[in-house]
Amino acid sequence: MRGTRRGVVCALVVVGLAALVPADVIYDESISGDLSSSGLAPTVLTVSPGSNELFGTTGKSDAGVVDRDYFSFTVPTGWVLSSLVLIPGTQTLGPLGASFIGIEAGPQVTVSASATDATDLLGWVHYETSDIGTNILPLMGGSGLGATGFTPPLPTGTYSFWVQEASVGTVNYGFDFVTTPTPEPKCWTLLLTGLILLRTCRRRPGLL
Repeated sequence: MRGTRRGVVCALVVVGLAALVPADVIYDESISGDLSSSGLAPTVLTVSPGSNELFGTTGKSDAGVVDRDYFSFTVPTGWVLSSLVLIPGTQTLGPLGASFIGIEAGPQVTVSASATDATDLLGWVHYETSDIGTNILPLMGGSGLGATGFTPPLPTGTYSFWVQEASVGTVNYGFDFVTTPTPEPKCWTLLLTGLILLRTCRRRPGLL
């Protein structure tokens, strides 16, 4: 009886996720202007339960000037950051692995852009266009080079992000930060299955 009740509760939570399907665009550089170029003063964003999309541009000039984007947000109490999905239309340049996103716990990215390792970052990843539509959060958690490392989901708290393209040129990128309720451990499989099904069914515009 108890197991059945737990199953019903989990199922109701998954069904409730349907209300979270409509994507919320939390920032679009083409509309709101450039994200901060300082890790010590990142652009502060607000995420809501469900899907939170961010669109930006990054790149590197012929003179070697890099357009880095920094932003931070707080995962609400009772929720977790369960996935970070690369949105269709995201571009990369040059050799594989030239596009970078890193994450640090707290309201700032304190790691220097010229650092030779990832000490103080929770994680990072070099993403590619082949990663579009997939959850890259697990890849970030196990990336190494001195990073703390983590196993998703990330709990309630404040996190800061650093995005940049290492090759010469300018590219568009888009990330979907998905927050879900903090569930009982036995509910995770059902919750993730529900999210996958919902994402398959939903239709969202990609980047221009």
